[in-house]
Amino acid sequence: MQNFFELFSLTVDFDIDLSKLELAYQQQAGIFHPDKFATATEKEKNLALQNTSLVNTAYDTLKSPLLRATYLLELAGINAFDEKDTQMDTAFLMAQIELRESLEVIKVEQQEIALDDFIENITGKIKHNIAQIQQKFEFSEFNEIKNLVRELKFYIQLEGQAKQLMDEWL
Repeated sequence: MQNFFELFSLTVDFDIDLSKLELAYQQQAGIFHPDKFATATEKEKNLALQNTSLVNTAYDTLKSPLLRATYLLELAGINAFDEKDTQMDTAFLMAQIELRESLEVIKVEQQEIALDDFIENITGKIKHNIAQIQQKFEFSEFNEIKNLVRELKFYIQLEGQAKQLMDEWL
């Protein structure tokens, strides 16, 4: 199977040009658009549907820094979320607990300003984490990238929970 970067004629790298990705996606999606296969055989329609699914999956994967980093690790034979590998930085685990407790306090006390600050803090952590991942990929520091990817997943999920809480309050 062709890898996702090759599908869009991109260099295999964490640092990609998102506008090039978008353009390549539009081109690929246009090739397999269902309207082009309206009069095709059932086999051709199914093949076009499979290709559309592949193009969409590849685009979603490369567009997301978390999924792109995870995919790059997989290409290097590393599963960032291997259930058998539970090794994590103790300081980060403690920070996770503190952040979850902070969000819970904000929720219970319905502190809108604190929630805004919390979301801003987590967004900053996400940006910092992505920058670290990009730097580590430059030097192929895969074990460190794996831990950063796990941290990024936590931050993204926490940001989602905080934003959902904000939506509920509005």
